[in-house]
Amino acid sequence: MKVRIPNSGGPGNMNQMLKQAQKMQEEMAALQSELEQREYTAASGGGLVEVTVDGKHLIKSIKIKPEAVDPDDAEMLEDLITVAVNEAIGNAIKTSEEEMGAVAGGLNLPGMF
Repeated sequence: MKVRIPNSGGPGNMNQMLKQAQKMQEEMAALQSELEQREYTAASGGGLVEVTVDGKHLIKSIKIKPEAVDPDDAEMLEDLITVAVNEAIGNAIKTSEEEMGAVAGGLNLPGMF
């Protein structure tokens, strides 16, 4: 007995779907490469500390204004650096998720980004 799946569209439709999936995969790979090259900067303490990370979440630079350096309060400087690093990485992640999601057309593909 032969079972027929309604609205399957046949092999031509499957080939078209595969071509679309391959195109989307290529676009996502190109976008991922571009996102990794971008830089994301965040500041804390009203600009006392500024951190720049790349799309791979690696720190590219840390800028500390002299007035942020208080030998009697190193903990404050540590906190400012932590906040700025986390915000810069968060910006990189958010941008990646938004732009990759746009390419994927809203598909929920676990592990893609």
